[in-house]
Amino acid sequence: MPCPPEELLKRSAALAAGWQAFLAAPGTDPLLEFAVSLSSFTEFLHGKGLSGLNQISRSLEQQALALLDGGADAPIPPATLAELGLRVQELVTRVSDFIDGQRRPVMERRASPVDAPAPDLAPRHRVWLVGSSGPAWQALALQLGYFNIDAEFHQIRHLPGQGDEPAIVLLSAGGLDSRQTVEQVQQLRARFAASTLLVHELAGDFDSLRAALSAGSDFCFPTGTAQPVIMAKLIELCSGKVEAPLRALVVEDSITASKSIQRTLAMCDIETHAITQPHEVLNCLAQFQPDLILMDMFMPGCTGVEAARVIRQHPEFLSIPIVYLSGDSNVPLQIEALRLGGDAFLTKPYNPVVLNAIVQSKIERYRALRRAMLHDGLTGLLNHKASKEQLAAAIRQAVAGQQPLAVAMIDIDHFKKINDSHGHPMGDQVIRSLAWFLGQRLRKTDLVGRYGGEEFLVALPGADRARALEVLDRIRHDFSQIQHPLNETWCAATLSVGLTQLGDSHDAQTLIKQADEALYAAKRAGRNRTVSD
Repeated sequence: MPCPPEELLKRSAALAAGWQAFLAAPGTDPLLEFAVSLSSFTEFLHGKGLSGLNQISRSLEQQALALLDGGADAPIPPATLAELGLRVQELVTRVSDFIDGQRRPVMERRASPVDAPAPDLAPRHRVWLVGSSGPAWQALALQLGYFNIDAEFHQIRHLPGQGDEPAIVLLSAGGLDSRQTVEQVQQLRARFAASTLLVHELAGDFDSLRAALSAGSDFCFPTGTAQPVIMAKLIELCSGKVEAPLRALVVEDSITASKSIQRTLAMCDIETHAITQPHEVLNCLAQFQPDLILMDMFMPGCTGVEAARVIRQHPEFLSIPIVYLSGDSNVPLQIEALRLGGDAFLTKPYNPVVLNAIVQSKIERYRALRRAMLHDGLTGLLNHKASKEQLAAAIRQAVAGQQPLAVAMIDIDHFKKINDSHGHPMGDQVIRSLAWFLGQRLRKTDLVGRYGGEEFLVALPGADRARALEVLDRIRHDFSQIQHPLNETWCAATLSVGLTQLGDSHDAQTLIKQADEALYAAKRAGRNRTVSD
């Protein structure tokens, strides 16, 4: 996802300054501050999709944390400090080189030595297919092109010049033994600071996967992986979806402790809201809508366990993670707290790196659970229930802002015939392709859901009828040009689209009904067309 170069450079400089501060006054606290800063930088790189830099930073973080395990009074050997310093400098240099290399497109850099302002540091939607360039690659490249992803073939010995980075590098391990695969992965990882590195046609045994991942690969496709699976992963990586900031509610009666927790979480860009009174927690959950609660165990008039039990009485808050914080290391108490609604227990004083790691991991699992509840398993789009709820929210926003809102129902023509002629796997592939295509062609602010079967619901905030008709009809036309592959065969599919627009007194159900009626009018008129009511 986009990363302003100024922000990356600023964070890199802060990391280098933190290391120098530690060297100037060695001690446990300065080392801990450096480790927290390094952990924050690592998570930032991960969130921005800068895979190569992230792997270097994560390895450095592990080395710094290992030094903290030596104890407060354990001296650090000069050779260890020197090695760590070199690795810090290596990371800072790689960041600087990456920024310089991304200042403008390669051909423009070659043509003129004059510096230009750096754009956001998001690799373009390009995939480099490294290794074999046989028919399998050609078919994959053709499919990627339908979704605005450019594929290029390269041999590992003849890669383009330094500084040119695609979004994804896909290495073919076909014909390579384990040692050769590891060597090529290491070579590519050293070459690319940001690109996501995938390995294709890899032996599926444990040792081969472990070796490729340890060498620097981000993801592996074992030999025999179906092309739709590879396509799904590549499109997901190129989608550039921006996650909302992580949010934590801090319930802590000590204002000093609360400020310390908030400051620690802010270093990893986690938004927080703090309250000192447990009885305020329900209102704050509804208003702030956090992904996690950090709960003090002992507060005046109420314990953390009692507050957690109240929270768990409300179905909408049943799955939100609760992490307890307490100065009491009583193990039976901790076990009882976890049994009564808690998810983790941290003893004060806590390690800030550990606190951030626990909060982030719990939130990621919580969000994954929510995605599974709200999204369709085949396409990853909003499911039927969530689509209707999101449409209702879009209507409220449109009415409040006095903005237009277009709503459409999209249906795949003759879908039963596709299933009957080519089999249900091909039908599933066509449905997935339409989901990917809509995701690529529509804005991130648009609503796209799988309403049921081969039918999709789309809402375009801010678009009037004429603009929506233009956008959706272009999508309809372009989708009909796609050849959907499966094994040794392929098929094409067309769409019918029914369109309506928000009126003065429409609710979600009315708009869906009107769009559905326009859809059936398109089908009665011969299909493969867009009809507005």
